[in-house]
Amino acid sequence: MASQLPAPIDRVLRLFRVDFAPAHRQPRTISVLIATVIAIGGSLAADALLVAIGPAVFPSTRGYVHFQIRDYGKLTVIGVVIACVAWPIVTRISSAPRWLFLRMAIAVTLVLWLPDVYILLRGQPPRAVAVLFVMHLAIAVVTYNCLVHIAKTRPLAAGNARTPAPGRHASQRR
Repeated sequence: MASQLPAPIDRVLRLFRVDFAPAHRQPRTISVLIATVIAIGGSLAADALLVAIGPAVFPSTRGYVHFQIRDYGKLTVIGVVIACVAWPIVTRISSAPRWLFLRMAIAVTLVLWLPDVYILLRGQPPRAVAVLFVMHLAIAVVTYNCLVHIAKTRPLAAGNARTPAPGRHASQRR
């Protein structure tokens, strides 16, 4: 007999579509590894591109300390690896993993903007900090897309697929 969760916890889990009842198979380990490598490379490339564009658009940001690969590279790799570890977990706990993972990516990006806001308030150049904001956003977009498109969930075998309620298909066609 399964134990019931307290109503407030159950409501929060349902709100975030955490149902521990995925209607799909996990992504293959090799596809997660490939997505991870591509996400790291793509994120570092996006960072490098933005670090090149930033000073071209805002000459006052040339030489900004946080535009050095040693400054942003290690943090980018750590963040991408964490996201890539989270993706298979999300696919296991949710029947709507892309929905949940997108919202998680947005929330994490907003949290990662807090240090940027802090350094902005401490007097760092606004244009340089704006580039940092865009770098965080680019990393999130690259990583999310690599994971959901390369490390895809797979449909369950035909015999295991859930069948829709009777009459449901007819009402959806209208």
